[in-house]
Amino acid sequence: MTATLLISKELPQLSYQSSRDRFDASWQDPLSTLLGLGRAAGADFLEFFLERVNYISCLAEEDAITSISPRLSTGAGIRIFKGKADCYVSTNDLSFQGLKTALEKGLSILGLTLPSPNAYIPEINLELFRDYAATKDKEVWLPQCSSIEEMGHTLLQANGKLAQKANHIQSRRAMYFRDWQEVLIAASDGTFARDIRLTQSVGYSLFCADGDHRTSIGKRFGDTSDPSFLRQWDYETAAEGVGESAGKMLYADFVESGNYPIIMANEFGGVIFHEACGHLLETTQIEHKTTPFMDKKGEKIAHENLTAWDEGRSDKAFGTIDMDDEGMPTQRTLLIENGILKNFIADRTGSMRTGHPRTGSGRRQSYAYAAASRMRNTYIAPGNSSIDDLFASVDKGIYCKQMGGGSVGATGEFNFSVSEAYLIENGEVTKPLKGATLIGTAKDIMNEISMCSQDLGLAPGFCGSVSGSIYVTVGQPHLKVDKITVGGR
Repeated sequence: MTATLLISKELPQLSYQSSRDRFDASWQDPLSTLLGLGRAAGADFLEFFLERVNYISCLAEEDAITSISPRLSTGAGIRIFKGKADCYVSTNDLSFQGLKTALEKGLSILGLTLPSPNAYIPEINLELFRDYAATKDKEVWLPQCSSIEEMGHTLLQANGKLAQKANHIQSRRAMYFRDWQEVLIAASDGTFARDIRLTQSVGYSLFCADGDHRTSIGKRFGDTSDPSFLRQWDYETAAEGVGESAGKMLYADFVESGNYPIIMANEFGGVIFHEACGHLLETTQIEHKTTPFMDKKGEKIAHENLTAWDEGRSDKAFGTIDMDDEGMPTQRTLLIENGILKNFIADRTGSMRTGHPRTGSGRRQSYAYAAASRMRNTYIAPGNSSIDDLFASVDKGIYCKQMGGGSVGATGEFNFSVSEAYLIENGEVTKPLKGATLIGTAKDIMNEISMCSQDLGLAPGFCGSVSGSIYVTVGQPHLKVDKITVGGR
C-alpha cells in the first residue's frame, strides 16, 4: 500500500503489480501516487484516463466480403491544470514509469517541476472504486458478440435481400462495426471509476441508376449494450425500406428553389438541431465566443412550442453512457423549455472557464484526446400536435423524409441536403422531389419550428469536434418549420 508520507526520492524504488488485462481496483495505489506527485509539483488538478479498445468492422459489397478491419489499442491520457491553463499528454506505456514520464512531460509544459528528493508526496484519497462494468454485468459483453464468421454471413445475407428489393442497382453495400471500450478514470478530486462500453452499428448503402436518372439512399441502425444486436437485425424489412425509397427517388422531379414551409420527419431529421443548435450550446463554443447564445440563458431563443433535451440515459441509444469520460455519472440536461434557454452542455474545463455547471458531457474519441463538452442523446421533445395536424397546416410545401449530409458554420449557418423529399399540396403528400437543400441559420430556424407531433424517434449518428469523433444520438418527432430557404433548380 502507498505510505501516507511518501518521500519523493522513494519513487524510483516503488513497484506496483496492477492488472494488465483489465482495469480494476489494483490501479488505485499507482494512480493515487502519481496524482499526489503532480499535486506536489504544483498542479491544481490532474486526471488520468486509461483506455483499452477492441474494434472490428466488416463490409460486404455486392456478394463478397471486401473488408474486415480489426483494431486493438491501449493507452492513457493525462490532463493537468494550473489555474485556468491546462495541457494534455498521452502515452501507450501503462507501466508506472511510463505514466510517470508522461506526467513529467505534462508538468514541464506548464512550467512545473518535480519536487525535491526530500519532499513529501501527499496521498490522494480516491473514492471507493465505482465500477459500472461489474455492477451492470458488462464483463460478458465482448465474448457474447457476433464472431467474424457470423458478421460476414449476416452481411452477405442482408446484401442478397437488398438485391431482391431494389431495381437498377449500380452498387449495394452492407456494413457493420463493433466498438468495445474499457475505461478507467482517476483524478485528484477523488474520482476513481471504471466502465465498459459496447457500441454497434449496421446498415445499407444503395446506389441506383437508369440512364440519366440517379439516386443514392442509405440507412443505418445503432445500439449500445446488446451483444446480440447484429443477430436481431431485421435486414429484410430494412432492405424493403431502402429499396422502396430508391425506387421513388430515382425518377423524382427536381425541386424548385424558394421559401417553403416544410415538414421534417422524425429520427434522423434531428441532425439539423444537433448541428445548427446543439453545438452552439456546448461550453467550448462559449469559451471561443462563437455562439450567438452565449449570454442568452433564461431568454427566449426558440418558438414557444419547442423543448429540447440532451441526456445519456435512453435505453440502447447511440449516445447513452453510464458516466462521461471525466468519470461523472450521466444525467438528463434540459436545454430549451418552451423556447427558453435553460442550460448549456458542459465538461469540467468548460464549467471552470464559463461558470456553467457540469452536465456529465465530457467526452472524447480516445485516450489521444482531452475531453471536451460534447452532446450525447440530443433531441427535440414531443409536442401536442398530431402528424395529420402538421400536414393539414401546409398548403404548399415540402416533406423532408430523409436527410443527407451537410455543413454548419462556426456560428450556426447551415445547409443540409435532403435525400428523400416529397411535395405537399393542400395538406397531402404528392410527388417525390430530389435535389433539395435546406439553408438557414440556427437563430432563425429555432423560431420557425411551430408544431411538433408526438412520435419522437431517435437515430444513431457520429459527431466530430475538438475531442475527436464520438457516438451520438439525434432525434425529434415530426415537426413543422413555418418557413425556410430551399435550394434546388
